[in-house]
Amino acid sequence: MKAAVLHEIGKPLVIEEVPTPQPGPGQVLIRVEACGVCHSDLHLAGGDWDLLRGATKIPLILGHEAAGHVAAVGEGVTTPKVGDRVGVPWIHYTCGECEFCKEGKEELCLKQKVTGCMVDGGFAEYMLAPATHAAPLPASLDLAEIAPQLCAGLTVYKAIKAAGVTAGQRMAVFGAGGLGHLAIQIAKAMGVQVGAIDIADDKLEFAKSLGAEWTMNAAEPVHKKLRTMGGVHVAMVCAASAPAYETALRCLRRGGTMAVVGMANEPFKVSAVSLISTEAHIVASAVGTRADLQELFALMEKHPIKCKIERRPLDDVNQIFDEMTRGAILGRIVLTM
Repeated sequence: MKAAVLHEIGKPLVIEEVPTPQPGPGQVLIRVEACGVCHSDLHLAGGDWDLLRGATKIPLILGHEAAGHVAAVGEGVTTPKVGDRVGVPWIHYTCGECEFCKEGKEELCLKQKVTGCMVDGGFAEYMLAPATHAAPLPASLDLAEIAPQLCAGLTVYKAIKAAGVTAGQRMAVFGAGGLGHLAIQIAKAMGVQVGAIDIADDKLEFAKSLGAEWTMNAAEPVHKKLRTMGGVHVAMVCAASAPAYETALRCLRRGGTMAVVGMANEPFKVSAVSLISTEAHIVASAVGTRADLQELFALMEKHPIKCKIERRPLDDVNQIFDEMTRGAILGRIVLTM
């Protein structure tokens, strides 16, 4: 099968032919039809995250937003069946036995495996997944359009839940890119008053087209403008930027919550006095669970939540990484096999 393989951290991926894997007991073989390209793929390939660099297997097939059909099943698998539509998200496997799994927090599983990091992912024509963790996909949704929802959409949906924002409240999304443009739509579908902040005017115009009720360029005195509105109940930072976090904290109303989503490489400053005097909250949110994903799909079937995608061939993957590094992508890129 054809695959894009990372042979060395920090080096370009190599497009090559590799053996097609065969499903073992409890596994399914998936014919990948679409796989989103996430900024996490870029960071993993570059070894940018110390926490995951040591856990990244080499050689590696990246990709954790894979969607396709079951091509074969291993011993003991009764569901899904051959031909079923399934997706493979960031969480490849969880044990179901540790304290976090038993608490319904499988994203914190002590034995979890990460797709496209610890095991091969979807930048290939075929991939393996545990049958228990191959997510069933709604028949009404296009596979290329649904692929980025397996990480980008799921991540912001879980963060919105974790932040506790409710219908009628105000929420500011910092960064209207791949994550942020989905957060805007999901929040709107939940009845939230949502606005967007970004450094790029084209992304702000894009945010308006998606239903953002107000937009602001980050070069403006954003916190002053938002405070005239009473501040926001939730500031969700989807940008990997320390200054964005520092600004977001200043935009909260008393008792407000900042949701940590964008993985900035540098730390951001927090005033203990300010946090205490306003009783502000900071909530970090990892990717969602299998249950969260099915909730997101149910919401998508009721509301027009669409990821802006550009379909590209697998051969373009290194060029796509370069475009991502330069911030030249609006929405998400999806590799189609």
